[in-house]
Amino acid sequence: MDVTPEQVEAGHALYTKRFLRVYDLVVLSLTSRLAWKCPSSRIVKHYDDHVSSNHLDIGVGTGYFLEKCRFPSSTPRVAMMDLSENCLDVAGRRIARYEPERYIANVLEPLRIQAPKFDSVGMNYLLHCLPGTIRSKAVAFANIKPLVNPGGVVFGATMLYDGVKKNLLARRMMDDLNDRRVFTNTADDLEGLRWGLEQHLTDTHIEIVGTAALFWGRV
Repeated sequence: MDVTPEQVEAGHALYTKRFLRVYDLVVLSLTSRLAWKCPSSRIVKHYDDHVSSNHLDIGVGTGYFLEKCRFPSSTPRVAMMDLSENCLDVAGRRIARYEPERYIANVLEPLRIQAPKFDSVGMNYLLHCLPGTIRSKAVAFANIKPLVNPGGVVFGATMLYDGVKKNLLARRMMDDLNDRRVFTNTADDLEGLRWGLEQHLTDTHIEIVGTAALFWGRV
């Protein structure tokens, strides 16, 4: 599936400096709990279970999960990758104590960064914002693999449209977000996500929490 620059831009255009000031409250507190039925504390635990001391985060948002998670070391190597400079700026300030590396890149394209490989890669709440179907978005896993050491883990969470139970608020919000192209996930389902993971990773696992699919696999 051909993806236009305009489609890619639409997925992160919402992340203005103004919106990022209320993102944690609106998205990670209220919406996650009331609509998606996946509290942010559950995502923090997902990070705690899989994050390493040599970590790359793709689609960093405000840096909330990088701040809240427990790294195995007090001095981890942390890198951030995003297409939004606003997100990189906000998250970078939030976790400044880790002196994070930062990269601007599109995960749907081959990733060429001159840096040592990572032992873990987080891609939280990213896939549902990418254009295309869940099967075409699986190219992201292929593009990430060259950045990961053998045995390293790729993990994250994404909102599925089909195959999950949605309350009335979730249905209305998801449809509205798709209409505004903030989300592109009307073709995202559990079977497609499982297929994408198994195409590119080993020892894969998916857990459904509300409308979210929490996933991980190894390189």
